[in-house]
Amino acid sequence: MWETGDRFDAVKAAELELLDSDVRREPDRVRELLHPDFVEIGRSGRRWTMSATIAALEAETSRIQPETDEWLFNEVSPSLILVTYRITGDAGSSRHASLWDLSGAIPVVRYHQGTTVRANDE
Repeated sequence: MWETGDRFDAVKAAELELLDSDVRREPDRVRELLHPDFVEIGRSGRRWTMSATIAALEAETSRIQPETDEWLFNEVSPSLILVTYRITGDAGSSRHASLWDLSGAIPVVRYHQGTTVRANDE
């Protein structure tokens, strides 16, 4: 069983790994970090499946590692952690939420959503 602090550290490390541009182009590693039933709702409202997400990430040609802050972790159940954080960059900022499943040996993300934040909303 995961200890609470270890759970949060593992989830944050996995989330940051998914933000890494080199990892994002490794479909096998991304597949390991995504739950088989993974769903993402993009900032445009588009629903992404695991296979569509992996293909889009693999196709990225260039990406600067984003800055993150304002991390919050909430235990939804003994095996689920909801993490929220903010990404900041030259284009503004966005808020992200991911639901991580810790029922196995490594955390896997079941759901992700990103929301654009207007400059006057921050």
